[in-house]
Amino acid sequence: MLRRSLLVVLVASGLTYMAHAQQLQTFEKAEITIDTAAGSRRFSVELAVTPAQEEQGLMFRQRLAPDAGMLFVFGDTAVRTFWMKNTLIPLDMLFIAPDGRIVDIHERAVPLSEDVIPSREPARAVLELNGGTAARLSIKIGDVVRYKSFGNAR
Repeated sequence: MLRRSLLVVLVASGLTYMAHAQQLQTFEKAEITIDTAAGSRRFSVELAVTPAQEEQGLMFRQRLAPDAGMLFVFGDTAVRTFWMKNTLIPLDMLFIAPDGRIVDIHERAVPLSEDVIPSREPARAVLELNGGTAARLSIKIGDVVRYKSFGNAR
């Protein structure tokens, strides 16, 4: 009986994973730069632009390259809320004003947590990076993210 129950659980888990895998979004990539007091840092980011891409974000990823991330650019400026449901890796979330200035940073968001993470200031965009990147590269509130959506790309 125990074997049968275990088999049922494994099959159900496999079917759930396959359903998610079939729905996974693909993302365009772009290069961004973050200007910090310690210098400029370049990142290759995926762009979450459709509602389905925004909903998925970095869910189900088991790793993220050190110079990679995901950028969410919204049509308006507002307090942004994110969570880590189905996100397997810790993330730093940089909340960005319309001019590219970082207005808030949430470091090392806990994987799989359903706790809501709100920005303390209104933001137009959110950049997700590997957890610990902000501290490692001395990225601070007031630093500037350079990208065409902020009108400040070089």
